[in-house]
Amino acid sequence: METDIVHEPAHPFAPRFEFAFTVSIELTKPVWVEPSSMGVTRAGIWAASGTFEGPRIRGRVIPMSGGDYPLVRPNGVIDFDARYFLEADDGTTIYLQSRGYRWAEGDAMERMARNEPVGHDEYYMRVSPKFDVPAGPHEWLGKHIFVGVAEKVPSANRIHYFMLL
Repeated sequence: METDIVHEPAHPFAPRFEFAFTVSIELTKPVWVEPSSMGVTRAGIWAASGTFEGPRIRGRVIPMSGGDYPLVRPNGVIDFDARYFLEADDGTTIYLQSRGYRWAEGDAMERMARNEPVGHDEYYMRVSPKFDVPAGPHEWLGKHIFVGVAEKVPSANRIHYFMLL
C-alpha cells in the first residue's frame, strides 16, 4: 500500500536568513573572578586580533578594542556579553555588541576549557549581535537583526553571522 506524503506549507512568517560574514577572532587568556559577588564565575577575555569577511564586507578586528565578559552559570551554561570594534577595509569603524550562550553535554565543555578541539556538533554556541555603524555603505548592519552561529576553536572563536531578511 502506497502512502501519500503530505507536506505542510511553510508558515508565511517563517524566518529566512542570508549569510553576512564570518568573524575569526583570536582571544587572550581569560582573567577569572571565582566566585563573583553574584555567586557564579565571571571572566574577562579580550579580542587580541582577528579578521572578518563576507560577500558585502571585510576587514579586521581592532586589537584589544574590547572583549567578552561571560558569566558561567552553576549549570555550566556560559552567558556571553561581548563588545569590541571592527574596522572595514574602507576604514569604517563598526561597534559590535553580542549576547549569547554556550553549553554542551558530556565532556565537551571541559575539552574546550583545555583549548582542545571539539566538533561543532558537540556543543551549542549562538549569539545575537547588534551593530552601531555610521551612515554609508555599511549601515545595513544597523538596520537588520542577525544571528551568529559560533565555532569554538583552540584559543579563538569563529562566528558566522546570518542576517534575518
